[in-house]
Amino acid sequence: MSEKLNVCDEKTFKLIFKDHFKSLQNFFYYKYGDLDKAKDLMQDSFIKLWNNCKDVPYDKSKGYLFMLARNAFLNDLKRQKMIRKHQNNANKNLLYIESPDYVLEEKEFLDKINREISLLPDNQRKVFLLNRIDEKTYKEIAEMLDISVKTVEKWMHDALVVLRKKIGKI
Repeated sequence: MSEKLNVCDEKTFKLIFKDHFKSLQNFFYYKYGDLDKAKDLMQDSFIKLWNNCKDVPYDKSKGYLFMLARNAFLNDLKRQKMIRKHQNNANKNLLYIESPDYVLEEKEFLDKINREISLLPDNQRKVFLLNRIDEKTYKEIAEMLDISVKTVEKWMHDALVVLRKKIGKI
């Protein structure tokens, strides 16, 4: 008899709904703990069954419904994961939004650093700027200035000692 029943027939569809709506709703409620969401997703599953009724034999309707339910749940998980990812990225970006106080403090600190660097002896200032700003290695600096690597190390050390005293740890 079940093979003669057509899922697209309104009476048959009502029978399928009556037989499975509660178990489908419970499936979603168990997954989400939210009755309203469970009802919405249950209804969506039945709508999809109705829209595809020509392709679903009556005896496969329960399996098809629960396949739809499982897919809806998995798709919702993916969607929620993507939303959380974007929210986390937005929250990280908020951390980098600078308050006026922060901008002012940073500007004052950079002004202080620049002032103290400008007060260094020429040799120390050159070595410091080449290493920390231009990211040159001690060997590259030694070749550029035609001095030994040990001299570069000494001048850099002396510059850092002076700056740490004046500014704090760099």
